[in-house]
Amino acid sequence: MRSIRATDKQVTHDEAMEILERGEYGVLSTVDKDGYPYGLPLNYIILDAAVYLHCALEGHILDNILDNSKVCFTVVAYSELVPSSFTANYESVIVFGRANLVEGSEKIDMLKALVRKYSSEHYDKGMKVIDSFKDKCSVIRIDLEHITGKKKR
Repeated sequence: MRSIRATDKQVTHDEAMEILERGEYGVLSTVDKDGYPYGLPLNYIILDAAVYLHCALEGHILDNILDNSKVCFTVVAYSELVPSSFTANYESVIVFGRANLVEGSEKIDMLKALVRKYSSEHYDKGMKVIDSFKDKCSVIRIDLEHITGKKKR
């Protein structure tokens, strides 16, 4: 893995994980069988030091993962333009890992955690949605192999 060029902005592993936990969405990047990159913005959660996402039962992302499980997931948890300085303040994380489809209780645990993160005030309603939705979606787990983070405030 390449290291970060701007080492003065690099954060520790723990800080990178904290930024990742705080983010609302990220971009999952895969490569198709012809070598073309494909990025898709998705909501996500962190469970047991892995990134979990949900998507449709079929499509470009799943085809790519089945062909090549190596993925990159990028999160920008904070961004603020500073026009007078021609710069920006930010916090971002890039995760490298391998993606796998999950089923059963792991899939349900992820969907419940997704409801807790994004709709905690509607948790009971979310459980009903999970019951009707669980067989209509795929859940992907990214096992982290490398994580880098940067921030400038």
